Amino acid sequence: MATKVILDCDPGIDDALAIAFAYGHPGIQLVGITTVAGNVGLDRTTANALAVCDFIGARVPVIEGCATPLVRPALDARKVHGESGLGGAVLPVPMSRRAEGHAVDFIVSTVLDAPGEITLVATGPLTNIALAVRREPRLVRSVRDFVIMGGSSGRGNTTPAAEYNMWADPEAAAAVFGAGWTVTMLGLDVTLRSGASAAVLERMSGMGALGHELLLPALGGYRSSAVGGGQPVHDVCAVVHVAEPGLFGFVPALVSVETAGRLTSGMTVTDFEADDGNARVAMTIDTSRFWELTLGTYASLAAAMAEITRSPVPPTG
Repeated sequence: MATKVILDCDPGIDDALAIAFAYGHPGIQLVGITTVAGNVGLDRTTANALAVCDFIGARVPVIEGCATPLVRPALDARKVHGESGLGGAVLPVPMSRRAEGHAVDFIVSTVLDAPGEITLVATGPLTNIALAVRREPRLVRSVRDFVIMGGSSGRGNTTPAAEYNMWADPEAAAAVFGAGWTVTMLGLDVTLRSGASAAVLERMSGMGALGHELLLPALGGYRSSAVGGGQPVHDVCAVVHVAEPGLFGFVPALVSVETAGRLTSGMTVTDFEADDGNARVAMTIDTSRFWELTLGTYASLAAAMAEITRSPVPPTG
């Protein structure tokens, strides 16, 4: 049975690729996409989520969330993701419209209506999640799992200490890690090893419109680099873990988020020796199997998109 997933995201190049994977993998049922400001402003993250869904044929509700961090000024990563947030990809203006309501309300109601069934995956700043937990503390006992892309046990990628999603709203991240659940954390320790190599890009080039209009131009405009080269697909790691948990190796830890440090704000201080942990931190990745699964899923999605394009339009009247 497919795992039901709410994807809370800030598209963003790698978020867009995560949406495509989550929709395309048969082991995931994408029940909703909630958006938050992060890589670009909220208007763009929402428009990008809608555009990606329309492009790949996903009929998934997109619900808009928070436009600013809990207490800090809004930040973005346009220098990494481009002005649009999708790198070099230029998708048609979405015909779909965002669903009514607020992301926080959608997360709370959807999870509580199906306790133990929903896996909540967050690939952007944790503002929506922090407010959802504040509004309804039962959320932490009602999710099937809570998975994030964010943090690091070592150096950051935005400052020497902090990974972007944690740095963008450290107060929200601190609240989420302290909420009383176990956070499944896929951070830079593994995501920086997910670089799209030349061989990966070559396989994407054979995926029709999906490859040539989304995957390749998005990655081509991505101003980020992985360990060993290529563009890292950070957020894809979180949804791949849901589909195939055995690709990553986790270590229990106590993770605290620094909010006060002038030089360390957003740092995820990771204690692997603590008796009482609050997280499972991914420390290893089977990169070869990761890309086989990811590319296989994209290839299946590309084929489904091509089949829809080839299908004749039924007569009317």
